[in-house]
Amino acid sequence: MTQNPGKPAGLASLRELDLFEFARSGRQAAGVLRVSQLPRMLNEVPADAPDRDTAFTWQAEGATQPELQDDGTEGPQPYLRLAVHGAAWLGCQRCLAPYEQAFNVDATYRIVNTEAEAEEFPLDEDDVEVIVGSRQFDLVDLIEEELLLSMPLVPTHDVCPEVHESLVSGVGGAEDEADEGGKDEVEGGEPERPNPFAALGALKRNDPDGEKH
Repeated sequence: MTQNPGKPAGLASLRELDLFEFARSGRQAAGVLRVSQLPRMLNEVPADAPDRDTAFTWQAEGATQPELQDDGTEGPQPYLRLAVHGAAWLGCQRCLAPYEQAFNVDATYRIVNTEAEAEEFPLDEDDVEVIVGSRQFDLVDLIEEELLLSMPLVPTHDVCPEVHESLVSGVGGAEDEADEGGKDEVEGGEPERPNPFAALGALKRNDPDGEKH
């Protein structure tokens, strides 16, 4: 099944997907989502980006795998695999200019029925995540969530074309002030701090018993 998110009906069907049936039937879906259809991602794109409405291609595939049940028998358990590829413009935190960030998501999910089951579900494989399925599952929201999680913690160019002057002056100014402050203390001859053990020595010298403590 190929969805066309450019049409309202296609996008609506992605937001109300019977995820259990999708996995049980081994169905597949693919399509394109634009940043303008992902409001949280759009918030991350700077206003001066060359293209604020880039596109992501995605593919989803449902499957089941036999797993041991609580009663000791094997039963089919639902899984979802999701792949998302594309790029979006982000703001570099070093030079403040927009740059194009590539996104490549490839995730596998074990589908469970409730949040409680998801929290208690033991995972032996680090590359498998757990999601709570439903009869009206929002696949678009999952795609957007994975893109947001794939964003770098500090977006930056690999090599900045130039560093913004405000950042240069800000860092340099702070360092210069610190250096000058340090020099003033030395040149100004800050009074020597009293020795905290001097009073103790005086007490020992004035001890009427002449004993050393």
